[in-house]
Amino acid sequence: MRPARFLFPLFCCLLLHGQKGPYDILITGARVIDGSGSPWYAADIAIQGDTIRAVGLLPDAAAAVRIDGRGLVAAPGFIDIHSHGRRGIFNVPTAENYLREGVTTIIEGPDGSSPLPLAPFLERVSKTPISINFATFVGQGTIRENVVGLANRKATPEEIEKMKTLAAQAMRDGAFGLSTGLYYVPGNFSSTEEVIELAKVVGRLGGIHISHMREEAAHVLDSVRETIRIGEEGGLPTQITHHKIIGKSNWGESVESLKLVEAARAREVDVTIDQYPYTASSTGIAALFPQWALEGGQKSVVERLGAPAERARIKAVIVENIKVDRGGGDPQNISIASCSFDRSLAGKNLAEITRARGVAATFENAADTAIELQQKGGCSAIYHAIEEQDVVRILRSPYTMIASDGEIPVFGQAAPHPRSYGTFARVLGVYVREQHVLTLEDGVRRMSGYPAARLKLWDRGLLRPGMKADVVLFDPEKIAGRATFEKPHQYSVGVRDVIVNGKFVMRDDAVTSERPGRVLYGPSHQ
Repeated sequence: MRPARFLFPLFCCLLLHGQKGPYDILITGARVIDGSGSPWYAADIAIQGDTIRAVGLLPDAAAAVRIDGRGLVAAPGFIDIHSHGRRGIFNVPTAENYLREGVTTIIEGPDGSSPLPLAPFLERVSKTPISINFATFVGQGTIRENVVGLANRKATPEEIEKMKTLAAQAMRDGAFGLSTGLYYVPGNFSSTEEVIELAKVVGRLGGIHISHMREEAAHVLDSVRETIRIGEEGGLPTQITHHKIIGKSNWGESVESLKLVEAARAREVDVTIDQYPYTASSTGIAALFPQWALEGGQKSVVERLGAPAERARIKAVIVENIKVDRGGGDPQNISIASCSFDRSLAGKNLAEITRARGVAATFENAADTAIELQQKGGCSAIYHAIEEQDVVRILRSPYTMIASDGEIPVFGQAAPHPRSYGTFARVLGVYVREQHVLTLEDGVRRMSGYPAARLKLWDRGLLRPGMKADVVLFDPEKIAGRATFEKPHQYSVGVRDVIVNGKFVMRDDAVTSERPGRVLYGPSHQ
C-alpha cells in the first residue's frame, strides 16, 4: 500500500485559488506531474523560502520571480537512488551532468562501499557548497573490511557483533540503509547469514537494504533469491539495484527474476528494483577475474599473477568470462572507461589494446591484456553484454524505479558510461516519448515519488504544499539523453529550469551560481 501522502486529495491543492502571497517564485501555466503517478493537471506552483506553499490556480498571486511554464512539465526533482558521486561532488560541486537531467538528489554509498565512519564525511559534504542534495547508505563491504579485512573466511561471532555496532552507528550518523556489493571483495566473502545479522540492525533503525547482487549472469536467479531472503529474514525493505541480465546465454532470465519478485511481494516481502536503461554495464577490469583471486587486495593479486600456475588458473577464468559472461563473446565488447596509469587507454576496447601489443585479439591474448592492465593497477571498463528486451521487460515492472549507477565526471576527462549523463533523460525521451513503454506520469513517478517513499524522504518527491521546493521544468517533446558510448561527454537536453530547496540552480538552460544543496539524513539520524 502507498503511504498516505500519496493519497493527498487533488482538491486540497486546487482550493488555493485566490491566495496572494507574496511568494519568492511562481511557476504559471505548467502541466503539473506531481510524482504520485496521477494524471497531469494544469496549475501554478508557488514557492516561498525552501518550501512549496501553494499548488493550484493562482492568477492574482504576487511573486518576486514569475516563470512562464506554458508548454513545459513541472515535476518533482528527480532522486537518483544509486549514485557514485562521492568523489566527484568535491571536484564538480555543481554536478551539472545531473542537473541537466533534472536530478536534484543523489544517494551515495552503493555496492557495499561507503566512507566509514560516516559522520566526518557527511560533515565535509555539508561544508561544501553544492548544487544538489546528497545522502548515503553505509556499505556492508566497508564495514566488513574494517573488522575482518580482505580475507576470504567466515566472520566470527565476535566480529559480527562489531560489524553490527558499526552498522548501528552509521544509521545514527545519517545512513538511509545498508548497501551490499556481494559481487565485490570483501562482500563476496560474506555469507547470507552474516548479511542478515546486519540487516536486522538496520531494519530496526528504519533503514532499507539495497544490493548489487552476488551474480548477475549465470546465477542471477539465485542472487535474486538471496536478495529477497535478506529482506525477508532481516525484516526490512530490500532492493535489487541496477537489475540486469548479463551474458547472451542468460538473456531472457528477467522473465523468471520478475516472477520471483512478484511471488515475494505476494507473501508480503517488501522487495523492489532499480535500473539504468542501457545494454552495457560498467565496473573494474577485475570483474573478469575469479573472485578468489582478488582476496587480499591488489598486492596479493599481483603476487598470484607472478606465480605461473596461479596465473594460468586465473587466465582460464578470464577467457571464459570474455566468451560467455561480461565479455559478450568478443574482446571488443569490453572498452576502457578510465585508467589512472594511462589515460590514453580511455575509449579503447580490449581487442584494440591487445592488437596494439602486436598480437591477434584472441580470447587468450585478450585475457593476457586484462591481466597486464590489472597488474598495473587496474582500469574501469564498460561491458556490452545485455539484451534490450531484458531492459524493457524490467523497466515495465511496476516495482522498478530509475537510478543511474553513475558518477559526477569532469567534463571531457576519460570515457565514462553514458549513464552518468543520460539515464533519466533517456528514459523520458526513449522509453516514454518514443517507445511508449511507460506513460510520462509513471516515468516521473519512478524518478521522484517512488524513490522518495522508498527512502522515507517524506518532504520530497511530490509537488504538494508543504513539501521542499525541489522542482524541475522540462520540455516533454525535447528531453533526451545525448551521451553515447562513443561520445559520453554530452549533456542531456530539454530541461530548462531546476530549483533545489527553493533556489534556481539552472535558469533558462544555464547553471547558476546558487549552491543550495543539502546533506539529507536517514530516519535514525541523531
